[in-house]
Amino acid sequence: MIAVVRTRTLRALRTGLSEAETEAAAARAEGEQHRKEAALATDSAIRAETALEELRAALARTTADAARLEGELEILRAQSLLDTEDRQALRTLLRVTRKQNGRAERVYVLFHRGELHSVHATAEAAESAAEAEGAPRSGWTAHTPGAALPPACEVLWRVQPLPLGNAR
Repeated sequence: MIAVVRTRTLRALRTGLSEAETEAAAARAEGEQHRKEAALATDSAIRAETALEELRAALARTTADAARLEGELEILRAQSLLDTEDRQALRTLLRVTRKQNGRAERVYVLFHRGELHSVHATAEAAESAAEAEGAPRSGWTAHTPGAALPPACEVLWRVQPLPLGNAR
């Protein structure tokens, strides 16, 4: 069977085919561009999610550090208040001692675990007071003036001489 097609119709069909092929190529190029953009968007989303996880972990660490530092600050504030109270008590005891013994050059301060316990006119009186509180009768050592003291927390009982007034 032979079909007769007019030249004009054939030309129109060929033109339509050419236009359809051009549109298909443009659509393929646009689809490829959309795929590339989707891949870029996916990569960006993954990077953003990773960065968000890292930021959350950093926030958790920072929050924990802040809580720890707040606790330390409270402890230091309490210690500062205790130190201030100890200094005031020491000043009061020194005033009383000065009034009682105007000629004394020094007093002997008894510390228990680094905290002020009492003030005495002689080293023997300070040691006796410590022994009355349960300190062992042996093991007392003399402190050399100018030498470094061991940390107060390491010494259960300590007698320390302190000069009074202008005494050196």
